[in-house]
Formats: sequence, structure tokens, C-alpha cells
Amino acid sequence: MTKPVLVVMAAGMGSRYGGLKQIDPVGNHGQLIIDYSIYDALRAGFKRVVFVIKRELEDHFRSAIGARLSRVIDVQYAYQELSDLPEGYAVPAGRVKPWGTCHAVLAARGLVDGPFAVINSDDYYGPEAFRTIYDYLSRHTDRPGCYEYAMVGYLLGNTVTEHGHVARGVCREDAGHYLEQVVEHTHIEPEGADARFTEDGGQTWTRLSGGTIVSMNLWGFTNSFLSEAQRRFPAFLDRALAEDPLKSEYFLPSVVSQLIDAGKARVKVLRSAEKWYGVTYREDKPAVVAAIAEKTAAGLYPDDLWATV
Repeated sequence: MTKPVLVVMAAGMGSRYGGLKQIDPVGNHGQLIIDYSIYDALRAGFKRVVFVIKRELEDHFRSAIGARLSRVIDVQYAYQELSDLPEGYAVPAGRVKPWGTCHAVLAARGLVDGPFAVINSDDYYGPEAFRTIYDYLSRHTDRPGCYEYAMVGYLLGNTVTEHGHVARGVCREDAGHYLEQVVEHTHIEPEGADARFTEDGGQTWTRLSGGTIVSMNLWGFTNSFLSEAQRRFPAFLDRALAEDPLKSEYFLPSVVSQLIDAGKARVKVLRSAEKWYGVTYREDKPAVVAAIAEKTAAGLYPDDLWATV
């Protein structure tokens, strides 16, 4: 069986942070969040990573991130480009927004030939999540007539921020902990140990338990997902170009949902009890820095991750 590969969606790093050189370190020796993800992935067993980036940011990415990490893991690059479309389709005039997370994953299709995990580049997932997804991908292959996928879910209360609202995919699962549906809520706020969301600008609110399982875009797939995503891309484009040609996005969870609804795939909902960290707002950074410092002091990470490599 081919060893699992890690695919990191990093094409949005430049736009979110105003250029790769402005990414703020969270560790004492200039480490970024992605350094800790790669460190955890290595310990879990991953030997190869594919970074999905913008081609125009390649030089910056290689110098700021890739060159350092290539000393410890096999690093490859895929490029998410607006013009990477099926034959017969063209980028609509005025479109500058990327085509979304599923399109980002498709950019790696020429470099992935077996099971793979997908993560965001700027999220801290914790070592448990990488061990869990690597173990699953190493043990499971597609069954006849059904693809075998997985995702690592987090407790909602471990993923919200005190500094504003967040978007989260709320998961519904069956008794066997297989995913039935992911419902995206774009305005979730903490409320004590729980949370609440609004869909009408705050006129009404719905409470969510802090123990609700949410997706943080940590998925595990077999190679079959790439074929299905590629095959379904034209239908998405037909709708997008007719309804919202400048902003529509081909989201990864939407393709997963299509495959579940069609009975072609099942997705095991794995769990991490660890706290997720990310810098959704500038005010979030001190909490991330403090958390990394605490984990380092407890011996989970060396102070300088790559000093002995």
C-alpha cells in the first residue's frame, strides 16, 4: 500500500497575511504554525508533503517555508491557478478569487497517487490529529462499491475565539460515527462553554453545545476522491458561471456531501479532544504563542524544532 501523503492548502497564505514575509512566527526561533504541523506529521509517519501554493508566490514560499522544511521531509509543490479548468471552460472576465478548497486539492492530482490527508496551512491541529488520520489512512482502502474516507472532528468549544465570530462546518453523524452531513455556519460566537450562531445578522440566535463536532478541514482520502472531484468539476462550473461567476467556490465538503448522498462514499468521523488554534484575528496571536510556549515547556516540542536536523 502506498504511504499516505500530506497535502497542505497554502494558496491563500499571501492574501490573508499580506505577503508571506509578513507571516508572524509563534515559536521562539521563528517557527510558524505550519512548522508545528509538519513536526507532528513527521512524528505520525508522513514522509512527503505537497504544498498547494500560488505560482507567483513560489519564490517567497520556498525561501520562507519550503527550504527549511525540505531538510526534514520530502517537499513538493502544486500550483492552484484560476486557469486550471476542464477543456472548454475559461476564466470569466473579472474573476480573481480562487476556485475554492476542492480546486486547491485538485491542483495536487499529478503528485498524489495513493491515500492522502488534507490540512489548512495556518491551523494548529495538534499531534493527536495527525496520528489518528495517518493510522486510518494506513489501514483502510476503498471497498467494492464504496470509497472509504475520514475526517478529524473537533469539539466546537475548542475552536472558537473570544475576539469575533468564526465559520465552522457543523457535522451530523450516524450511530456508527459516519458523516451524514456538514452544515456550514458562517457566524458562530462563543457563549460561555457553548456557542451560538446567527443566519440573519444577529436578529435571532441558535445555541450550539460546546461538544458539537465540527470540521476544521482535516480530511483523509483515497486517490478516488481526486477522480470524483475532477469529474464533478464541470457541473459546478456550469452552475457557478450562471449564478455567481466571480465568487462561487468549489468547496471540498460539498463534494464529500455529494458522494455521501449518492451512496458512493462513507466518511468516518474521527475525533480529537485537543484544542485547535488559528489566527483568525490579530488578537488571537498571543493565545497561540502562549499555547505553543506551554506545550514546549511541557516537552511536547523542542524549543527550536529543527535545530538538530
